[in-house]
Amino acid sequence: MRLLDEDTDKAVDRVTIYLTQSEAEELRDSLLALLKEPRGNHSHVPSGDFQKEITVCIYSEDALSSFNERSQKLILNDE
Repeated sequence: MRLLDEDTDKAVDRVTIYLTQSEAEELRDSLLALLKEPRGNHSHVPSGDFQKEITVCIYSEDALSSFNERSQKLILNDE
């Protein structure tokens, strides 16, 4: 698991996510869709008012070419 604070461009170790029922359902649906697709794909889950967003990815350390340089650094070095 890797977590990135995009505002500060820093890796984080812990995060708490508060979701409404519909946001949780959208996250679930996004994860199920990602599991059916090849690794390296990602999905965006917006808040109900589109002011916040969770991006979820599935990765494998031996298949990182679909990720940008920053994402690869985070995945490989957790920094």
